[in-house]
Amino acid sequence: MDYILDTHTFIWFINGENLSPNLISKIRNLENNCYLSIASLWEIAIKTTLGKLSLQSDFNNIKDFLFANNIEILPITFEHTQELIKLPFHHNDPFDRLIIAQGLTEHLTILTKDQKFSLYKAMIYWD
Repeated sequence: MDYILDTHTFIWFINGENLSPNLISKIRNLENNCYLSIASLWEIAIKTTLGKLSLQSDFNNIKDFLFANNIEILPITFEHTQELIKLPFHHNDPFDRLIIAQGLTEHLTILTKDQKFSLYKAMIYWD
């Protein structure tokens, strides 16, 4: 399977909290392709700078963590923004909207607990 982690999913994964063993297994399974949007890294950088988010590790260690867990960074493409402008405003968070657009464009299942994602045609999974 191909997955994109919602920002909170990645934060919980890196902090070692709030994820079921089944979800952790999906992320760690090398047969699955897992992605993290560059938008998530941008959101994490903003929130840590503002003191609204605390990570178990230094932000600068994220790149090594991604590599160690075989999670690829998904850049933002023009096609993602084309999908983004078509999305209805069920969700107002710009980072989440971009992740939804990326999931739709790239045919990725979004690993998220956010129920608003289900208002879109995106494939979501949470366990």
